[in-house]
Amino acid sequence: MQNPTLAEIVSCLSDYDPDALPVAQAQQIIRSVIAPLETVETVGLHDALGRVLAADIISPIDVPAHDNSAMDGYALRSTDLDPQAAVTLQIIGTSYAGNACDVVPTAGECMRIMTGGVMPDGCDTVVPQEFTQDASATQVTIPPGVVKSGDNRRLRGEDLQAGTAALCKGKILRPAELGLLASLGIAAVPLQRRLRVAFFSTGDELSSLGQPLDQGCVYDSNRYTLFGMLTRLGCELIDMGVVKDEPAALEAALRSACEQADAVITSGGVSVGAADYTKQMMAQLGDVCFWKIGMRPGRPMAFGQITSNGKSAYLFGLPGNPVAVMVTFYFFARDALLHLMGADAPPLPLMRVTSQAAIRKRPGRTEYQRGILARAADGQWQVRITGSQGSGILRSMSEANCMVVLSHEQASVAAGDDVDVLLFEGLI
Repeated sequence: MQNPTLAEIVSCLSDYDPDALPVAQAQQIIRSVIAPLETVETVGLHDALGRVLAADIISPIDVPAHDNSAMDGYALRSTDLDPQAAVTLQIIGTSYAGNACDVVPTAGECMRIMTGGVMPDGCDTVVPQEFTQDASATQVTIPPGVVKSGDNRRLRGEDLQAGTAALCKGKILRPAELGLLASLGIAAVPLQRRLRVAFFSTGDELSSLGQPLDQGCVYDSNRYTLFGMLTRLGCELIDMGVVKDEPAALEAALRSACEQADAVITSGGVSVGAADYTKQMMAQLGDVCFWKIGMRPGRPMAFGQITSNGKSAYLFGLPGNPVAVMVTFYFFARDALLHLMGADAPPLPLMRVTSQAAIRKRPGRTEYQRGILARAADGQWQVRITGSQGSGILRSMSEANCMVVLSHEQASVAAGDDVDVLLFEGLI
């Protein structure tokens, strides 16, 4: 079944207003259009970090494969213990990790056992060696009440049972998942193909690094923040540099990007400036909406699909101001790209903390203010904004360790009020 076009989706929204679009509605529209990639490749574990599983991984074995000990100590039958008095048991052998255990203790007998050692048949409990008394090579005394039945025994299959899903399709593989797969003896896994993303900046005022900075010009920083953010997502990148505000150059760049990539991200050229030709070219090449989103920073944005020579790509036209680029990427493009990768990624988690000072805010737009989260003298978390929140002040993003998220309906915040914050750690 073919996904509905962007034009079909927005035509069904009775309250759709491209000049005053709430953040939540824009996010919903984008998610409705994006369809995950279907190309799968098999990759070895050493190259799988950060990639997305393309199928469920079924455990071929029980983990652990045998009942085993969680402690160094003595494996015994709990029926031999006396809750009121010490008992002395005969030691008939030792179970080491990695070795089979063929000895079967009978009543009044136990075995020395090491952590990970296979539990002898008939034994259901391990007494840690530090809880015992008068241990020798042949016998050990167990005081009353130091353990109960089943203590310190890991059961076969209690972590994973053979035939059950160890990891599910859409999981992004982290170090823990690599270790889990290795523990199952799995050396290679089916993964979604890496997402190819082309990106470029637009504007006659932009200079690339290494060029002289002419009067009225600025160095292009947006490509480098986009490079970092896309690299964090594990994308295959196509950096197309700076494109001047010339119709022919913009059309050529958009066509080239579309023909090489699954998604195209531009910065600049989506506002109402007289010299911005990007909107015109985007509209000519595909099904694209131009929005003024009820947010600060990052009001102008374009989204849709463009086509060139039979190939298509999703398009994200982000604002030109550096902070606005980062905010719109994290709150619109990031989720869409993860969905396009086939990743099962929940919404970004927000933390509820106390605002150290008042924050001015008017209802009717979502605001993302750069914040510094720290512990107060009483040990509670509190946040303060970094100062001026201008969308061109990129230094404030470097100083901040979180984003204060003020919802669409929310009004000004008083000192001591609770606010939502998005932590930058692991994200930016």
